[in-house]
Amino acid sequence: MPRKRAAGYDNQRETIVEQAAALFARNGFVGTSMNEVALACGLSKASLYHYFADKHQLLMHICEDHIDRLCALVDEVAQQDLAPEPRLRLLVQRFVEEYRDAQNEHRVLTEDVRFLEPGDQKRILNGERKVVKAVADAMSAVRPELDRSRMAKPLAMLLFGMINWMFMWLKPDGELTHERMAVVVSDLLFGGIGAVGLDGAGKKKR
Repeated sequence: MPRKRAAGYDNQRETIVEQAAALFARNGFVGTSMNEVALACGLSKASLYHYFADKHQLLMHICEDHIDRLCALVDEVAQQDLAPEPRLRLLVQRFVEEYRDAQNEHRVLTEDVRFLEPGDQKRILNGERKVVKAVADAMSAVRPELDRSRMAKPLAMLLFGMINWMFMWLKPDGELTHERMAVVVSDLLFGGIGAVGLDGAGKKKR
């Protein structure tokens, strides 16, 4: 019979994940020890191992949880059955909001996933592919000829390029908010999407 978890187990586990993500984001996965994670959580190292077997399992949990939230976000937007433009704008808004609240996790996913075992990397990559495909499909719904030219995915990657590293320069207490920048990203996207050349040469001026 499995041993029952103590009250507060899940809360403590979440605290560990949050503290580890902050340390990995600041010092890198290799540059962070389990001792440092335990110290940040106010736990002994033995207590920390009660929640996570090793540092790689902790890294996997951070990456997988972040990807799961992004996939859930994609599913929630899809269920709203919106017209093409509102759908894409809502996806942008939700991604920007999610990154605002998960900057450490996103940085860990971007920079440290390479330290996972190949099988775990594949699971994370499959989640990332689902997210990118959802955005590519949303773009194709706005401009159907993107599918024929195979430009939907590259444009989706360019969009992520705009928002993925926003945390590097957008200050939490600055004049520009994430909500405002989500609108700016969408406006920039829709203002320029019709001008993207499908043959790689750019749209010719009339």
